[in-house]
Amino acid sequence: MLILISNDDGIWAPGLKALREALETLGEVYVVAPDRPRSATGLGITIHKPLRADKVTFPDSNSRGYAVNGTPSDCVKLAIQALLPAKPDIVVSGINLGPNLGTDVLYSGTVSAALEGVINDVPSIAVSQVSWECTDFDYAAQFTKRLVKVVLEKGLPEETLLNVNIPVTKCGEKPPGIKVTRLGKRRYENIFEKRTDPRGKTYYWMGGEVYDIQEDPDTDIAVTKKGEVSVTPLLFDVTNHRVIKFVGEWNLDKIL
Repeated sequence: MLILISNDDGIWAPGLKALREALETLGEVYVVAPDRPRSATGLGITIHKPLRADKVTFPDSNSRGYAVNGTPSDCVKLAIQALLPAKPDIVVSGINLGPNLGTDVLYSGTVSAALEGVINDVPSIAVSQVSWECTDFDYAAQFTKRLVKVVLEKGLPEETLLNVNIPVTKCGEKPPGIKVTRLGKRRYENIFEKRTDPRGKTYYWMGGEVYDIQEDPDTDIAVTKKGEVSVTPLLFDVTNHRVIKFVGEWNLDKIL
């Protein structure tokens, strides 16, 4: 089995290390990840400067690694199309430190790396640990290993990835349950603090607090708040098929 793993926290992130060590028991692992943290880059790709992929060696490991000076999407795209000897059997992105829930998936570099796998017709999983403090990724890594085996056995529909959020109620403790969910809705109250640099130029520093708009019991937000693992199938096709007929009735030929 050929496994490609990536992330958005950087190639030396502890979550990626735990993931690599767990998946090495399943097959040949390639790690192609950003050379530094690249969170909240979404599906951004690098087109105005060259990409460099520096080989990385991991202690006591046969896995092959590349640190890339680009985004998570760059890493997976470059890996599949240029660095790996063949198309991988699966792409796994993570393990992210912190959640990727609801509408956050639109900004997430972790989810975008997995989505790049889907774009290249490879089954893909994004994994996040719902905690900003706990850096014990052992359970999350072993859970992901078991999930990878299930995905490879069952298969995934085309244009679909799994977004997994594993809550931590107590660091290293097994969650009480698991649910297949849909995305919830969350929004940030962005606070732009206006500042002045030493040269007298104005700049803005963005902060903000997250608040959840929709907490129906079948959403990823609600499930992880109960301490359970959320597994959300995400569709590559973002077309609102229900609205095609509605917009089609606008007689848009009139504005040609």
